[in-house]
Amino acid sequence: MLSTTLPTAAFSGRIRPMTAAAAEIAELRARLAEREAELATARAELTGARLLIEQYKAQLAKLRRMQFGRSSEKLDRQIAQLELMLEDLEEGEAARTAPSLDAGNAAPERRQRDQRHPVRHPLPEHLPREEVVHSPGDVCPGCGGTHFSKLGEDVTEVLEKIPARLKVIRHIRPKLSCRACEVILQAPAPDLPVEKGRPGPGLLANVVVSKYLDGLPLYRQSAILAREGIAIERATLADWVGHAAWWVAPLAGLIGAHVMAAPVIHTDDTPIKVLAPGNGQTRLGRLWTYLVDERPWCGERAPAAFYRFSPDRKGERPREHLSGFSGVIQADAYTGYEALTRPSSLVQPGIIPSGIVHAACWAHARRHLYDQYEKTRSPIAEEALRRIGRLYEVEAAITGLSAEQRRDARRQLAVPILDDLKPWLEAQQRRLSAKNTLGKAIGYALNRWEALTLYVADGRIAIDNNPAERSLRGIAITRKNFLFLGSEAGGDRAALLYSVLETAKLNGLDPEAYLADVLDRMAKGHPINRLAELLPWNWMRRADKLAA
Repeated sequence: MLSTTLPTAAFSGRIRPMTAAAAEIAELRARLAEREAELATARAELTGARLLIEQYKAQLAKLRRMQFGRSSEKLDRQIAQLELMLEDLEEGEAARTAPSLDAGNAAPERRQRDQRHPVRHPLPEHLPREEVVHSPGDVCPGCGGTHFSKLGEDVTEVLEKIPARLKVIRHIRPKLSCRACEVILQAPAPDLPVEKGRPGPGLLANVVVSKYLDGLPLYRQSAILAREGIAIERATLADWVGHAAWWVAPLAGLIGAHVMAAPVIHTDDTPIKVLAPGNGQTRLGRLWTYLVDERPWCGERAPAAFYRFSPDRKGERPREHLSGFSGVIQADAYTGYEALTRPSSLVQPGIIPSGIVHAACWAHARRHLYDQYEKTRSPIAEEALRRIGRLYEVEAAITGLSAEQRRDARRQLAVPILDDLKPWLEAQQRRLSAKNTLGKAIGYALNRWEALTLYVADGRIAIDNNPAERSLRGIAITRKNFLFLGSEAGGDRAALLYSVLETAKLNGLDPEAYLADVLDRMAKGHPINRLAELLPWNWMRRADKLAA
């Protein structure tokens, strides 16, 4: 009996620990499964958020493409709302993927792989550098030694912003009395852009750029200055802007003459609200842009944009603006342009025509077809977009070549595509009802075929009018902040300032620094017969020489 009892007791003593271990293992497995389920849920939520972000990005891109095809305040609001929603989602994703306090011991390489950041560009070399040296200490924590040899160093550059500060420049003019003849001597008062006013040229340029390029109305700028303890009323800021416009008006006139002397220009217009006098209501005015950009075909003329304001969109407005112009205008299908032009069949390649010739815009023709494809997923619209895309592939390959090279390449590569495209569009149009929206989109291209294909005969002409649309984009974005222009005179003033600022941007200049220097030099009596030196492209050459 003893021999049977002892093994049993020993065996039963061993089974209890094994049962407890099994229970612990089962509990751990359950916890692990729970954690894996939570992780899978978190990953699914993160994936869903990223997909939603991409969806909003796609919708935003579509609305941006549509913005200049259909100008409407509703569309502007949709874009603004999508921008805010996209910004909120991206901030939320950054907060979820940022390392928390609990994850401080996680491997840095693991955290870096989990986060998805945009491409990090190097910080510009022209920015001033401030060095902060982080010493590891003077005593070795391992052995207590104090003698070290330097193996190298790691440098981390952090971009920081120093808040803008206003300063007061005191111009002191001592009065001196000659003891011999008692004549009083004193230096003349400094020349300032606003006579007897307080703004320096830098502050004046900042106010103008903030309003017209950054969309900050003057009442908001007044509030920003108030936070700095500077009480400047909106009416005072308005007076400053008026002085700035008066100074640059001659420059805007030179820019206009420069643009109108070009053989090919782009033109477009955008609506802007203007306060109607007397009744407190607003009506719709127009800002027109006339732009020259010969960089795609290596032309010698500097890029420039000239703006004009009009209280309406009557056909007489572009007729007045283009009264002294002879050449090709790249524009949309606005009837006011078509009424000014002559048949493009009379144009000889490489020769500036007498009168005005209209070159139509393939981006507008494509936009109508794209809208139909987005609504119906029509295979006809998809095929039309594919064929037009081949025309743009040709343009991408020849950008930067001379006008003659561009013309020859288009004849060789683009003309066969166009020769196939027209009969194909005609065949599709015959299959569709006259009231069908896709048929109307095809008809838009066929009705303007001569103007749409003019570009292949002259390398100086672009395939579309996108340069003009880009020059109006800033106005379209910031006009909702203006609410309206105060008067027609305000529209003319805006056109003057936009002409100078946008032309500076086209020439790669910082518009604020450029305007500040121009205002300073003009206030100090820059000779009127050397005014051309202050044009953005000439000012840039002068700045390059001074830097050299």
